[in-house]
Amino acid sequence: MNISQLAKACDISADTVRYYEKQGLLAAPARLENGYRSYAPAQVEQLRFIRGAQALGFSLQEIRAILPLLAQGKFGRPEIEQQLQTKMAQIDAHIAQLQQLKCELAATFASLRCAPESVLVTDDAVAPDSGSGAGAAVLKRSFRPPRSQKA
Repeated sequence: MNISQLAKACDISADTVRYYEKQGLLAAPARLENGYRSYAPAQVEQLRFIRGAQALGFSLQEIRAILPLLAQGKFGRPEIEQQLQTKMAQIDAHIAQLQQLKCELAATFASLRCAPESVLVTDDAVAPDSGSGAGAAVLKRSFRPPRSQKA
């Protein structure tokens, strides 16, 4: 099958197929005399695996590490369980970071003490590191009203 047929069978674009080849996720196919790529039915299954793993949140780098094990028949239930547990732990850690960030945003919002039309002055602001990577701005000076514009 050619690249268009493969792409259609996997519901992706031909450019995506080429990208996966460049990234080493899909082996370079045989070439016909006219230079067209010729794919085997096994490559349909490999692409479906890649797309399914991506849908579950696995990065292309993680998938690249799994594919050789899969091809060698060394990717059984224990390995699948390990990969899924690792991915769930990563997701839990990300959720915790997002919850911390949400708390910091809510605290920052609650600490606003100026009128909506006031200008925020951040000359002496500091952003303490709370571990979330965001930090809440703490102002040392109070808010100033907007400066009047001269005509």
